[in-house]
Amino acid sequence: MTLSPAPFFDDVAGGTPAGAAHWANSTDGVRIRVGHWLPASDVRGTVLMFPGRTEYLEKYHDTAQSFAALGYAMFALDWRGQGLADRLLDDVRIGHVQDFPDYQLDVKAALEAAEALDLPRPWHLVGHSMGGCIGLRAVMDGLPVATCAFTGPMWGIFMSRAVRPLGRLAAYWGTALGMGGRLMPSTKAESYVTTQDFKDNLLTTDPAMYKMMQDQLVAHPELALGGPSARWMRESLEETAHLATLPSPDLPCLTFLGTEEKIVDTQRIHDRMAIWPKGELDIVPGGEHEVLMETPEIRTHVFDRLDRHFSAASLDA
Repeated sequence: MTLSPAPFFDDVAGGTPAGAAHWANSTDGVRIRVGHWLPASDVRGTVLMFPGRTEYLEKYHDTAQSFAALGYAMFALDWRGQGLADRLLDDVRIGHVQDFPDYQLDVKAALEAAEALDLPRPWHLVGHSMGGCIGLRAVMDGLPVATCAFTGPMWGIFMSRAVRPLGRLAAYWGTALGMGGRLMPSTKAESYVTTQDFKDNLLTTDPAMYKMMQDQLVAHPELALGGPSARWMRESLEETAHLATLPSPDLPCLTFLGTEEKIVDTQRIHDRMAIWPKGELDIVPGGEHEVLMETPEIRTHVFDRLDRHFSAASLDA
């Protein structure tokens, strides 16, 4: 694969190691952005970071630095429809995908980019939220990683009993009636972090991390994404329901779930990890959705556990 330089906003994602970004093309012609961070020496492998819905490379610069301190390079991507990747609707504020398996085309392009960059092996997957759903499908399909780990994975979407009937109606019938590109009811076209005060946010209990997310989108609003389309919701409900029927792969897995999680379906996570032969569920007291961007105490615990998880696989190899 031939990669070309892409913008990387180091004014909001500076530090050592520095990030670098590239354009890559999926086989259906959608252009995505990939990025990597490479420690100067003593690299023990590479973390393939699969971000969540609405996210983008720069948001993970602190995560990359934490992995670098442990000796790992990191590679991440902007999924189609978000970040600086090609947006899929005229209203670029709405998160959209035509078919959920299209994300696997981005995975394929990302892997080819990682190969072209000759990123150090072994590779380890970390999938967050929607990236956890995409990543679960990828490891089931044979993603070439030594281990996988997930944080608040979207193996189901949380809807309250009051909202569930309307949400499913909008997702399925809205799409069937040609309104799949419309914003889901009760969501906004504006970014969550720029419209939601820290006090009642559902992402993190760390004010500095939340401010970082806000500051990045104020500085670079082109990275922002609002709520999902009806078709994205339908496709996500279909994909998560289908994945729930499939067996877990024969791969060491560590999954983190915050006790304050209110975005994804926590029961689906418990159900999946209960049948993962080489899996472990780590319950994070006080953690919200983004445990990689939580308080320093929580982050220390999470990265220590990830380091031991990766190292154990290397010893078993």
